[in-house]
Amino acid sequence: ADGKASFEVLNSPLSEYTCLGFEYGYAVTVTEALVLWEAQFGDFVNGAEIVVDQFIIAGLAKWRQTSRLTLLLPHGYEGQGPEHSSARLERFLALGAEGNIRVAYPTTAAQYFHLLRRQGLHEEERPLVVMTPKSLLRLPEAASRPSELAGGSWSPILDDPDRQTDAAAAAVRHVILCSGKVYYDLVLSELRAAAEHVAIIRAELLYPFPTDALVPVLSRYPATEMVSWVQEEPRNMGARKFVLPKIRSIVPHTTPLGDVSRPERSRPAEGYPAAHAAEQARIVRDALG
Repeated sequence: ADGKASFEVLNSPLSEYTCLGFEYGYAVTVTEALVLWEAQFGDFVNGAEIVVDQFIIAGLAKWRQTSRLTLLLPHGYEGQGPEHSSARLERFLALGAEGNIRVAYPTTAAQYFHLLRRQGLHEEERPLVVMTPKSLLRLPEAASRPSELAGGSWSPILDDPDRQTDAAAAAVRHVILCSGKVYYDLVLSELRAAAEHVAIIRAELLYPFPTDALVPVLSRYPATEMVSWVQEEPRNMGARKFVLPKIRSIVPHTTPLGDVSRPERSRPAEGYPAAHAAEQARIVRDALG
């Protein structure tokens, strides 16, 4: 009652629809800027779907309007439950057509750096959607040396670093293709040491699918008896439905094409840590076994 200053309490709703709409408008107006919008969790982009569908995805076809707007969407099954696990990667891959967007899932600091630098300098302006697992921020194996940032460039496909010699490549019978965080679940598993017959290749770019970069990498493994796509998402989510036909088109039809994932689900991830850990372990076991 004795206060001499005015005081107001305002309830500001958390609206991803509003925020992303602003960033889209800024990005198409200030074309020399690289505008990045980061969701606190990947699922938060669900509230911005109107902007995604009406403007980011279809703007080029409807109005010849595009931008360098970059969406950083935390995506990865880290035991945080269904509300904090999925940026709906499958949705963006289903919406990619006619070269309207780019969708990437980098697995190292250098790849992430070069991806953003490429996005800012690329002559062809397109929105970029980046899957960014929070756990990779703290994972030593995902770190990069300063020289890898100062030099090098973006690579849409990363070959298995442990299968670079001719002898190691000749021993490979099973080629695993994967993207993002699940790569580290595979290579850091205790089962990896005994799986000398397995090569693990990362697709860092998912749309446009990097067929031209993948073909020469697959050709390094002439004794391949099976090619598999491995993901941590359920079968009806993630990149599985999008990438399997792409892989089939470049792998001989005499070579079996397998896939490992969670069973089909109506929710993205488990909400119980023990169930999450059991499923992650099962995926790794099925992939490397």
